[in-house]
Amino acid sequence: MFVAIFTFSNVNAQKIELKKSFGENLFYQNGEKLTNRQLTNILKSNNEAFNLIKSAKSNYTWATILGVSGGALVGFPIGTAVGGGDPKWELAGAGAALILVAIPILNNYNKKSKAAVALYNADLPTVSSSFKPVFNLNFKDVNLGITMSF
Repeated sequence: MFVAIFTFSNVNAQKIELKKSFGENLFYQNGEKLTNRQLTNILKSNNEAFNLIKSAKSNYTWATILGVSGGALVGFPIGTAVGGGDPKWELAGAGAALILVAIPILNNYNKKSKAAVALYNADLPTVSSSFKPVFNLNFKDVNLGITMSF
């Protein structure tokens, strides 16, 4: 009986939660932040969610490459100007363009990863999170009993 109660109370603990931070989706399970690799491993149990997260990870990779490259191209002329050199502002313009291209790609990652997690969570067994049994020790005459209310 106690095993069943423990199992029912922990079913909802497997749900993946989404939190937004600086325009990026962050995923948590059991209160711990998941890396992209951990998230992918968890979603393997749901084929549709797994395929969607793989596509989302590809978007994330491209957004990171473009964003970092753009940031470097913007930062280099600024550093040159601060250092007293002759900055090449064309590089900063190209970097800004790369950053602007990275933004919708990152948004696409956010949408796909959110959808993948929603598919995974929807596939979990549904057990009411309000299942909180109450145990009472009852005495009647010379008998002793335990009752469970939920």
